[in-house]
Amino acid sequence: MARTLKTYHDALDFLYARTTGKWKLGLERVEALLSALGDPHASLRALHVAGTNGKGSVCATLDAVLQARGLRVARYTSPHLVDFPERFLVNDTPVASDRIVDWVTRWTPEVERLGATFFEATTAMAFQFFAEDGVDVAVIETGLGGRLDATNVLRPLVAGVTNIQIDHVEYLGATREEIAVEKAGIFKRGVPAIVGEPEVGIRALLVSHAVAHGASPVRSVFAESSIESLTVSATGTEFTLRRDNTVRRVRTPLVGRHQAHNAAVALTMLEELPDDLRPDAATVDEGLSRVALPGRFHKVGKHVFDVAHNPDGSRVLARTLDETRLPRPVVALFSVLSDKDWAAMMAALAPHVDRFILTNTPTSPPSRTWDITAVMAHARANGWTAEVVRDFDRALARATEEGETVLVTGSFHTVGDAMVRLGVLPAP
Repeated sequence: MARTLKTYHDALDFLYARTTGKWKLGLERVEALLSALGDPHASLRALHVAGTNGKGSVCATLDAVLQARGLRVARYTSPHLVDFPERFLVNDTPVASDRIVDWVTRWTPEVERLGATFFEATTAMAFQFFAEDGVDVAVIETGLGGRLDATNVLRPLVAGVTNIQIDHVEYLGATREEIAVEKAGIFKRGVPAIVGEPEVGIRALLVSHAVAHGASPVRSVFAESSIESLTVSATGTEFTLRRDNTVRRVRTPLVGRHQAHNAAVALTMLEELPDDLRPDAATVDEGLSRVALPGRFHKVGKHVFDVAHNPDGSRVLARTLDETRLPRPVVALFSVLSDKDWAAMMAALAPHVDRFILTNTPTSPPSRTWDITAVMAHARANGWTAEVVRDFDRALARATEEGETVLVTGSFHTVGDAMVRLGVLPAP
């Protein structure tokens, strides 16, 4: 850049400018950038998590349990809800903004020379911050896919894939089988591989790829375990996890039937850690009680924030709404990015909400703003009660006035923009 970066917003503007254009997958640019930084990722002891849905919940669970173990734990996830430093947490504390300014100022020439993308730059930044902070362990979430994702430069202690659904088809493939190949790319020779997919066919495919990659051991969570006696309430999820001859009762504050699956994946990953990191049963229970994840069936007063942004996520959200029996009417403040299957998302939610308020979110990239007129026409054609309120602040006020329960969903932008206006902090 021609001028020196002096402020936090200058730094973010530079980074966000690198989000334009087609996503560039591949490891060569991030490897070169990390090499210039001194390969900070090489010193990290990490757990690596991929999957279509559930990554954030698994990462939050791993983080909470490892902190209960007395460890200094880093967590790298994306995107953020409200502010950029949420992506980089150390013991639940976001990185200081001045460190971001310093990093961008120092490394701008190298980022530009390499043509590194936004996610490649932020991934390198995360690894350097975590190495500088001397964390005991880092929990790292993939950004997109796995095989060619910037985070896949890691050689982790354990790698886990949560599940496979249809999303990001332009990059990962149009079938679950094609997407599974990309997600399985995080499995590595000699590294424990945890497969969290419940469906038998895709599960077998992931296992076969883990074996082909030389991962060891390869554990398929729902081939070796079963979830029984599951109960869901507005305050959490409780279930019995049965495995071989062991039975344990598990409770997580995260809400929804799917959170039992996510907890089981996280617990299996923890079991494969080295002795000096592996928690005992009492520590696991203590850590589970502390798990918090903003934006995942996150209830604050009458508002429920959920970042479901694909059809499978919306189906899971709809089932959770049904199970928690929140007060009616349920009004959905709904805004989705244009490249997502909003029609299938609405179809999943429509039987469980009383009306949709369709709007545009202020922080959505202009290139990904949905055609709200077409959305409204689709709602009318299907007999769903819906209204267009283009101004986000007015839409949020309308939903809050009309609903006994206000569901805010459709994207991270929708949830984050509403949280800002309602004064809800995203910190865990």
